[in-house]
Amino acid sequence: MTKQNINSKEGFTIIEVVLVLAIAGLIFLMVFVALPALQRSQRDTQRRNDMSRVDTSLVQYQTNNMSAGSNLTALPKGPSYWAACKDGTFTSGCDVDSNAGASADDDVARQFVQRYMNSGTDSTTNTFQDPDGVYYSMYITENIGDKTSLSGEDVTLTLGGATLGVDSNKLSLETEFKNHIVYVIPGGKCDGEYVISDTPRHFAIMYRLEGAGVYCIDDQ
Repeated sequence: MTKQNINSKEGFTIIEVVLVLAIAGLIFLMVFVALPALQRSQRDTQRRNDMSRVDTSLVQYQTNNMSAGSNLTALPKGPSYWAACKDGTFTSGCDVDSNAGASADDDVARQFVQRYMNSGTDSTTNTFQDPDGVYYSMYITENIGDKTSLSGEDVTLTLGGATLGVDSNKLSLETEFKNHIVYVIPGGKCDGEYVISDTPRHFAIMYRLEGAGVYCIDDQ
């Protein structure tokens, strides 16, 4: 009787090895491409949540200041641009100029962020941060009279043909800070990625997302 070697096994063919490597490479490529997109989406979700917090805080501000006789809208008075400080403090100004006009008062936006987006009037450390770690700046405009949109450079805000915003020629902080401005627009409401005029007591908020254009939310 002929004996068979029970330990003999057939190996993988070249085609099988290549096929396994191709599948593994495809899986790796899918993960490599999908993971950054997923992370961007998660950061943008957090940004939308942060803008919702701004919206809620502005409504609370209105409630707290409704009796202010000189401000019938009870909204923070613009134009006011406050550039977030790199060290996370609430210093006024932080050496960033804006072209919001000579009447722009940075304290209005700064105090709103300090008192309503943080722990209160005694807050000394800024916690209002974009998910990428950069502190949010805030620009409260005057009431608008026409369609409003963010510019492609994410530095300026166009209000009915007039350009307002941070003067990029005078920007003394790192470039990244000009991409983290929360725009508060009294007298407006959202129309997709734009803001159109509405009654003075209403407002809209605009912020440029990382992977999905401009996010607009209002109090309607």
